[in-house]
Amino acid sequence: MPQRSKSPRPLPKHHAADGQRPKSASGRGTLGELRIIGGDWRSRKLTFPDSGGVRPTPARTRETLFNWLRFHLAGARCLDLFAGSGALGLEALSRGAAHSVFVDHTPELVKALNSNLALLQADNARVVRQDTDAFLASPGESFDIVFIDPPFRQGWLTRLLPALADNGWVTPGSWVYLEHESELTTPAVPAGWQLQRQKSAGQVCYCLFRITDSTSV
Repeated sequence: MPQRSKSPRPLPKHHAADGQRPKSASGRGTLGELRIIGGDWRSRKLTFPDSGGVRPTPARTRETLFNWLRFHLAGARCLDLFAGSGALGLEALSRGAAHSVFVDHTPELVKALNSNLALLQADNARVVRQDTDAFLASPGESFDIVFIDPPFRQGWLTRLLPALADNGWVTPGSWVYLEHESELTTPAVPAGWQLQRQKSAGQVCYCLFRITDSTSV
C-alpha cells in the first residue's frame, strides 16, 4: 500500500521494521506502531496516531545510535525534540536514562506520548506541547543527551543549534544526535562541538556530536 511522506521530506512516515499500522479504535484513519528494541521495555509495542507527518527513527538506526551511546545512558537526562512517536526518548528511558523530556507541537501526538508513558508506568518523563524553536528560545536546563530529528529541507538545524548552545541546553560533556537529509553536508555547528560518529542510510544521514568546549555554551 503506498505510504504518504512527510512533506517536504520524501521519506515514509512509518517503517516496516516497526510493525504494521492498525486501525484506530474510532475507525478513523490508522495508527503507527513503534517497537522498543532494547532495555527494560524491550519488544514492547506502542501505538501513536498517524498525525503531523510523524516518521519514527527506524529500528536499525536506533540500534546503531544506542550502541554509540551505550556507556553514556545510565542516569542521563535526555531531551527529545520533534519527539513525534517518542521513539528516541522512550528507547533512552528503557536503556537506563534517568529522565526524558519530549517536545512536540502536535496535540494528538502529545496525547499519545502521555498515554504511552502511563502504559509503561514511566514517572521519569515529561511531555511539552510547544514548537521546538519557542521551547529553545529561552535559557533552559542542561541535558546530557539531546535528540533532534526535524522535518527535512526546512532549515531547522541552522536555526536551532545556536539556540541549543547559547541558551544553556547543553554543556561540556553533553551529546547531541542529529538526523538530516543525506544531500546536506555535515551541518554547521557551534564552536566546541566535535563530530564523533556519522552514518547514512538511504536518504537520511545521522550523526553524533560531543560538546567539549565550555566557551561554546
